[in-house]
Amino acid sequence: MKINLASIFVNDQAKGLEFYTTKLGFEKKNDVPMGEFSWLTVVSPEARDGVELVLEPANHPAVGPFREALVADGIPFTSFAVEDVQAEYERLVGLGVVFTQPPTVMGPVTTAVLDDTCGNLIQIAAMNETSGA
Repeated sequence: MKINLASIFVNDQAKGLEFYTTKLGFEKKNDVPMGEFSWLTVVSPEARDGVELVLEPANHPAVGPFREALVADGIPFTSFAVEDVQAEYERLVGLGVVFTQPPTVMGPVTTAVLDDTCGNLIQIAAMNETSGA
């Protein structure tokens, strides 16, 4: 068994696609019209056949209160792995991305948290190199 899809709710699929592709660097994989919305997925250019991130419409009544509670508490909806959190933070800030938490070392991992402009906080994270071994 393996993970093939993961979902994130977005307020607007077109805006979500724009952010996740032009800012974060993912690539559109599927965009299949389904009435008012689309089956819309993006993938990492580093793993085009890997896990697809579904940009789900956030129109279900339970989504709003759930996401609002997460954001109010500063809790990221999901986390993306990066090689270097500081470098990615600087690249994204240069593109106008707003962070709610700058790069922060937390034991064996460094994280930062950004606002995806679609109603979610997203964490980027990288394992820290250990000395010795």
